[in-house]
This record gives sequence, C-alpha cells and structure tokens, in this order.
Amino acid sequence: MILYCSWARKIQKIHDMNIDAIVDEGERELLPTFAQIDQQVKYHLERILKAFRDNKVGVHHFASVSGYGHNDLGREVLDRVFAQVFGAESAAVRVQFVSGTHAIACCLYGILRPGDELLAVAGPPYDTLEEVIGIRGEGQGSLREWGVKYRQLPLTPSGVIDWQALATAVTPQTKLVFIQRSCGYSWRQSLSIADIEQIVKIVKQQNPNTVCMVDNCYGEFIEKNEPTAVGADLMAGSLIKNPGGTIVTAGGYVAGKAELVEKACCRLTAPGIGSSGGATFDQNRLLFQGFFLAPQMVAEAMKGSHLIAYVFSRLGYEVNPLPFVPRRDIIQAVKLGTPEKLIAFCRAIQRNSPVGAYLDPIPAQMPGYESDLVMAGGTFIDGSTSEFSADGPLRPPYIVFCQGGTHWTHVSIALRAALKAIVD
Repeated sequence: MILYCSWARKIQKIHDMNIDAIVDEGERELLPTFAQIDQQVKYHLERILKAFRDNKVGVHHFASVSGYGHNDLGREVLDRVFAQVFGAESAAVRVQFVSGTHAIACCLYGILRPGDELLAVAGPPYDTLEEVIGIRGEGQGSLREWGVKYRQLPLTPSGVIDWQALATAVTPQTKLVFIQRSCGYSWRQSLSIADIEQIVKIVKQQNPNTVCMVDNCYGEFIEKNEPTAVGADLMAGSLIKNPGGTIVTAGGYVAGKAELVEKACCRLTAPGIGSSGGATFDQNRLLFQGFFLAPQMVAEAMKGSHLIAYVFSRLGYEVNPLPFVPRRDIIQAVKLGTPEKLIAFCRAIQRNSPVGAYLDPIPAQMPGYESDLVMAGGTFIDGSTSEFSADGPLRPPYIVFCQGGTHWTHVSIALRAALKAIVD
C-alpha cells in the first residue's frame, strides 16, 4: 500500500506539472553545463588530431587486406593512434572482438592461469561477466572451471569502494585485480579516474606484480585521462560504445602494457599469431572516423544524461548520477519503482527511435543475463549503446538505465514521450 501511494503521488505530480514545461526548464538550466562539456570535447579532439598527425594518417590507411590480415597497415596505425590517445604502451583494435565482454574475457584468459586469483574490487561484476568468471553457469569453460580462484570486495553500504578493506585485500596469489569503471546494473556511482588511480596505487603497494585491469566500457572520453594514463596495466572496451563514435559496426579494443595486450590478442587469435592477424574487412575508414567523432558523441550522451536526471529528480524520482554532477560514464539510471513503468518507459523510447520505431519491447531473456530484460534499442548499429537506448532488468526496484545519444535533442524528444507514457 505504501509503495502504491508513493507511486500514485508521483503520477499526480507529473499530472500537475506541464511535461514540456519542465523539460524546457531543464534545457535552460543546463546550458552552462552543456557549455562546459563542449570545452571538454575540444580538449579530447586536439589530442586525437595530434595522434592522427603524429602517425601520419592518410587515405591509404583506409584500405584493407584480406585473408589472414597480415601486414594491415591501416590496422597497425590505428592501434598506435588508440595507444597514444589512451596513454598506453600498446593497443589492439579489432572487429573480431564480438563485444566488450569478449575483449575483457580475452584479457582475463590471456593473463590468468590455474591457481591464480582474480580479485574484483568494485563489488560484483557486470552480469555478462558472471558466466566468464564462473559465478553463474557451468560446463562452458569458465575461469573457475580452469582453476582460477575468484574473490570480490563488496562496496560499502553507501555504494563506494571499501578503501579500508582494499588496503589489505591483495595476497601473493592475487594475479589480477579487476576494476569495473561503470556502474553496470548496480545502483552505485561509477568510478572516477581519480578513484581508479587510487585503487592502482593501493594494489601496487601490496603487490607490485599484480595486474590492474579496468573494464572501461562506457567510460572513454568522459574525463581528461583514461585508466592506462594513470597507472592501470590493461583496459578493454567495446567499439559500439564510446570510442566507435556511433558509426563503427562492430568490435572492441584492448590497451595497456605491450606484453599484456599481446597476451589478450593470443586468446583472441592463437599463440604465435596474437596481434598480427585479423582482417579488418574494409572497416578501417569507419574505425578511424568513429574514433575522430567519439568525443562529440560522448558529449551529446552526457548532455542527455544530465537532462534525464534533471527532469526525473524534479519529479521526485531517485536518479543516479544527479544532475549538474560531473559524469563518470554515459549511463543515467532512474528508479521507476514498478515493472509497468519500466516497460512503458522503454516502449516510449523505442517509438521515438530512428530504427524499428514500430516494434514493441517486451521483457525477455538475453544471453549472458540472469534476469529478464526489457530493452529499447532502435539504433542504426544493432546493440549500440553509444546511440540513445534504454533498458533494465525486470527486478525490484525496477531501474531504467539510459545510455548514449547522438545528439541531446533526440534525448529531449524521447524523454517527453516517456514521461507521457508513464502518466498514461
């Protein structure tokens, strides 16, 4: 009864306020924040232009080779561009990575051996990594089945890193510390670059040989530096998220210390082949251009995130992160409270998407996830969360997670429709 009354009061509040008026208000109030974000775009773009210039990127690098992919000049130069921008020794950008999860799994399998310990220090990992580690599922060759031990440090009750526990958490058997930068499907703050730098420092004080690896999905170009520029040994991410600039059709990347990048590539291909193989299937131009566009696309997603947070917080909903707070990734979470509102929200987003607007999202099982999900993803690249999308697991407290956005004005249009759908 209490939950119903709270929900009814929120619905009445939306009724009492003009939806378009409150969104318009948010757009006006956020203009200074939007201007600050634009300045950050310029900072990142200058660095990308320098990397393109230093590596003499030309139209000949857009060509591709077939077959094994040996001596692909464009691919080799793109690897160097990514490494330079990310402050890493080496990088491997490959369309053969199916997803960010695949890139992360290649890193884990490339580094860890039977008897080693994998330690997650930011609470439980993202859902799709549970079966990779062996927390859920069996019989498919998880790390646990290969004899890799797993341990995780829970977050504090307030949802932040338990710094006191971390100070004594690393043992001689801890081969790799896993740092998930983004909140995933958890109600917590995503990690800042300063947080990651501090984690690495504390880990290395206990065991300098422990590899510090970051799941960097959703985090690229959010802050001035990337994890590899502040001490992380290795990181991985997806190209249909931030660094693909919304136009790359598939793939992922790994970046960090050269030896570790090569180990990950040996799991992607085979020992002895490593980073030397993998045809790019005439995708080099899109990979270069997507990286060039990425800071602008990430900025638009951040603006949309602020707008969603502003409007829903004005209506009395819990949001994470709050409006006006500097972003740490491109995800905006809102506690909607009921499955009906979660489904209605996603259906409205789908109806205001450029692709598949006629489709009706329904909750369903997705590979790699434990709970049924409802997903709105009318995107040009299937599954691209750098384009505007929304989804959430069908479990209490029924949180919708909004990601991406090619331009914040699209988010504004879809947001208005989603609010009206919740009222209806």
